Amino acid sequence: MKVDLKGKVVIITGGGGAIGSAMARQFSQNGAKVVVAGRTAATLDAVVEDIKSKGGEALSVVTDVSDKKSAAQMVAETVRRFGRLDVLVNNAGINGGPQYRKPIHEYDDDLWERIISIDLNGVYYCSKPAIHQMISQGQGGSIINIGSIVGLTPLRLQCAFTAAKAGVFNLTKAMALELAEHNIRVNGIAPGSILFEGTRELFYSDPVKAEKMLSHIPMKRPGEPDDIASMTCYLAAGEAKYMTGSIVTIDGGWICGYTRDF
Repeated sequence: MKVDLKGKVVIITGGGGAIGSAMARQFSQNGAKVVVAGRTAATLDAVVEDIKSKGGEALSVVTDVSDKKSAAQMVAETVRRFGRLDVLVNNAGINGGPQYRKPIHEYDDDLWERIISIDLNGVYYCSKPAIHQMISQGQGGSIINIGSIVGLTPLRLQCAFTAAKAGVFNLTKAMALELAEHNIRVNGIAPGSILFEGTRELFYSDPVKAEKMLSHIPMKRPGEPDDIASMTCYLAAGEAKYMTGSIVTIDGGWICGYTRDF
C-alpha cells in the first residue's frame, strides 16, 4: 500500500505482534514516524531496530493499555519525542486459548475481566489522551480501532472476546459522531483469520483443523498481517478523508454467509 503519510506521527498499540509490526513497517515505508507500544520491551525494540535499519524513525514505549496512567504516558512520550500525534491505532488485544473456550455459565471470570480490560477498556484509555492531543494541535487526526469479525458475528464459547469486540465497534461509531467536528476520523477494522505464529499453531499446522477452518472462508485461505496493515495505512491517509464511523471487514468473505451446500 502506497499512500502519503510523510511527517505523520503514529502510535500502534500491540506493536510487537505480527499484525502490529506489519503495521509499523508499512507506516514507516509510507513516511510516518512510528511509536510501537506494548508490554514486552525486547519485542518492541526489535521492530524499532528493523525500521531504523531501513532508514525510518521509530520509538518503542512499554505500555499497559489497560492502565489509564500508562496509556497517558504513552501519548506524552510520543509528543516529547516527535512533537505531535496524528494517528492512533488501537491494535492491542488478547483472547483465551482453546482450553478457555466454554459456555457463558462456565466461563472464567478472571479471563472475562482481563479480556475486557485490554480489548475494550484499552481502546478507551488510549484514545482519551490521544484525542486531547489531536484537538490541541487543531489539525485533526485519525484513530483506527482493530476489532474482529466476532464483534459483528459472534462465535460460540468466546463470550468475553465477542462482547469486547462488539463494544469496540460501537465505541468506534460513537467516537466518530463526537469527534467529526474536530476533524478526527475514527474507523474500525474487523479481521478474520490471519496467518501468524499463533494461528499457525492453533489451526494451520494440522491439515484436519486447517480444512475445518478454511471451510468457513469462501477464499479458502487465511489473510496475511500485511492485509490488515495496508488498510490501516489507507484509513490513516488523506485518501480516506471522507471516511469516518466505518467498519471495514477483511476476512476472505467469512461473514458473508454460509459456504456449505444445504
